[in-house]
Amino acid sequence: MKNLVFRLRKIINSYIKKIDPIRERYMFTDNRHPEKGIMSAVLGALSVITLSLAVLFSYQNGGQALVQYAAAAFVAAIFSCIGLVIGIMSRMEKDIFKFFPNIGIVLNFLSVAFIVFLLILGLR
Repeated sequence: MKNLVFRLRKIINSYIKKIDPIRERYMFTDNRHPEKGIMSAVLGALSVITLSLAVLFSYQNGGQALVQYAAAAFVAAIFSCIGLVIGIMSRMEKDIFKFFPNIGIVLNFLSVAFIVFLLILGLR
């Protein structure tokens, strides 16, 4: 009787293991997505979108930028500088996935480069 119970338990456990997803049985990495990297990517996306909308609305206004658009661009510049610093700090952490820090660095760098381009263009 014990042998029969042992065999049934073994068969049931083998079926349960087949049903379990493979990812739950194996731990491939201890890496994680860093919070600073996610924040950097969010700030970068926010600043790129804000700058794009400020330029679009200024273009639709006949090339005259209103004070609201300039203030939004200034806040976006501050966000992009902070996001660039946070992204670089996050990229230096160990045992992380580097997707969000890299995206944050790229977006914030593009935003800062666009602001510099607009400032140079405005000096002409």
